[in-house]
Amino acid sequence: MQPVSLRNVSKVYHLDAVEVAALNAVSLDIEAGRFTVISGPSGSGKTTLLNLIGCIDRPDRGEVVVAGQAVQAMTDDALSDFRARHIGFVFQNFNLLPVLSAYENIEYPLLLGKVAPAERRRRVRDLLDAVGLAERGDSRPGQLSGGQRQRVAIARALVHAPALVLADEPTANLDRQTGASIIALMHTLQQERGVSIVVSSHDPHVQAAADASVFIRDGLIVASKEEAAA
Repeated sequence: MQPVSLRNVSKVYHLDAVEVAALNAVSLDIEAGRFTVISGPSGSGKTTLLNLIGCIDRPDRGEVVVAGQAVQAMTDDALSDFRARHIGFVFQNFNLLPVLSAYENIEYPLLLGKVAPAERRRRVRDLLDAVGLAERGDSRPGQLSGGQRQRVAIARALVHAPALVLADEPTANLDRQTGASIIALMHTLQQERGVSIVVSSHDPHVQAAADASVFIRDGLIVASKEEAAA
């Protein structure tokens, strides 16, 4: 099953009296178990596309299917529950809770999901080890480097074993070497855990690491790097 399928999806934003077409009848399939990178110039529609895939926003027209479910007709409560069960998120600003330790930040989605304590401990310790932070579980975000914080964010995104992880510019606030290590880590975890990862990024090094690439311009998906650069 493809984790994501969009058919003739359009999204228009209203800014005062002006209509801005962010996406225009876009169709797209994301293949399972791939590291897919969405790229394009500022204002091209890639953030809107990522928000629709992540069920954060709804299309004005067309169909969005995630993990086999048509999501556009779901209620807000059903959509929130669906996101919590099927999708993990990694943000460029990490979005960690500063008063919680690395362990507690990773554990937090499991607390919301009412997972049993023993299972929470098993999953969190497994992921702390997987992201190379087994000895830093007690550290708060302010005591960690940017790369370490992003590793915590990746672990948190994976802790409920989602089918799909979305990452919005995950290397934007990191230096080149640290960013490269984060992308390598995401690739490794993708392969080990069978998760599909979709990344929105301007970073050419992230784009070069993609298994599959989606180039978007003026709300339309273009077919190749050459078209994207035209």
